[in-house]
Amino acid sequence: MPQTNEASVLHKQAASDHEAAAQHHHKAASCHEQNKVSDAKASSKSAMGCCNTAQKTTKTACDCSAK
Repeated sequence: MPQTNEASVLHKQAASDHEAAAQHHHKAASCHEQNKVSDAKASSKSAMGCCNTAQKTTKTACDCSAK
């Protein structure tokens, strides 16, 4: 795959990963507002997993763009 297309795909994936993390953060906040602590903890854990994935994808995408 040409470098430009690879960078585009990687940046789109990073954005999707960050959006998934944001959705989990919103859900955790909503659960806290409803005093559903257990659900908030689960959403927080999911958010952390998505954030870790997003961070890795972001680094790969930015490294690809820097080439």
